[in-house]
Amino acid sequence: MEHMQKKLLLLGGLRYLLPVIEAAHKLGYYVITCDYLPDNIAHKYSDEYHNVNIVDKEAVLALAFELQIDGIMSFAVDPGVVTAAYVQEKMGLPGNPYESVCILQNKDRFRNFLSQHGFVVPKAKGFSSVAEALAEAYWFPWPVIVKPTDAAGSKGVTRVNKIEDLKLALEFAFEHSISKRVIVEEFIEKQKCSSDSDCFSVNGKLNFVSFSAQRFDVTATNPYTPSAYSWPSTFTVEQENELCSEIQRLLNLLKMRTSIYNIETCIGKDGRAYIMEVSPRGGGNRLSEMLRYATGVDLITNAVRAAVGDEIIDIEQRTYEGHWAEVILHADSDGKFAGLIINDEFQKNHVIEINLWVTEGDFVSSFRGANDAIGTLVLKFDSESDLVYALNHQKEWMTVLVQ
Repeated sequence: MEHMQKKLLLLGGLRYLLPVIEAAHKLGYYVITCDYLPDNIAHKYSDEYHNVNIVDKEAVLALAFELQIDGIMSFAVDPGVVTAAYVQEKMGLPGNPYESVCILQNKDRFRNFLSQHGFVVPKAKGFSSVAEALAEAYWFPWPVIVKPTDAAGSKGVTRVNKIEDLKLALEFAFEHSISKRVIVEEFIEKQKCSSDSDCFSVNGKLNFVSFSAQRFDVTATNPYTPSAYSWPSTFTVEQENELCSEIQRLLNLLKMRTSIYNIETCIGKDGRAYIMEVSPRGGGNRLSEMLRYATGVDLITNAVRAAVGDEIIDIEQRTYEGHWAEVILHADSDGKFAGLIINDEFQKNHVIEINLWVTEGDFVSSFRGANDAIGTLVLKFDSESDLVYALNHQKEWMTVLVQ
């Protein structure tokens, strides 16, 4: 009897799925994508598309049963993570415990879980209305960050320094919350750079951990949206070791299995190591692709193998070969894209890959959020000082032309 081709269902249709589809095809899997936006780019590359809302767990489950899939994942697509875990549990497919995924995906529950188990956490509280939050404003440790408990990608997030500005920030956050729940949390003054990077566990054991340096453009329209990532991180070895053991403790408590994770961490001015977010999915912004460049470890291929229950290969800790940066390309003003100019010498020495998502004449907008990105650059340097200089002086070697 001939071997049946394994079917993988991917939730969402963003361009971050393209390397996942490519990896799945290389492994010989049949790839199905679904969401309610038929024009999304990933559907052009998948073998089959279905128009189903990915936050509708029952609808996705019905589709998965009908298609008799072997695995499901929501790579880099935050709203689909809980749905994927639900389908995995109901169909007995490889994945993590549904209840654990629900805790990780809800900022409210996640913070409470961390507090209950003695992790270092910012003071925080969730609210269901503006009035409720305003009534408790007396205990807030200013400054605070106000954010929806369920929106991804810095949508609806504001830093508030004084009580007079609280009401507007709350209203803004509620606007962006699907479940109409908002969290107010202590703003952690960071030492150096926070980290947002991908990790991987095999049977619950963290076999690959990475930390990055998230770099922000203070001049951007939205200074909370990262404009570059670099590896290695700015943490000390001791700080990374402490974070590793705490992340492992968290995975043990949640009985996590074989999975990729997108993890955000930082070191506060108080010297304490904070786990800010752990999501059982690949990160957006091509983080796993960057790690493949920097370490040779292929998290994407293994995440795909894990989803359909195939064996994991070569997930191990490796050192970085050089200093790597990913620049999130963006325009500084609204207008028509007219080209990207990079200094020849710089390009020859440092540019490994240019990934441009717009063509001349396309409308581009100033950098208000992650969805205003127009592409990415992969850069490599011999030293951290060269990397930092280049990222802080982008205008010296690159121009994004807007008309």
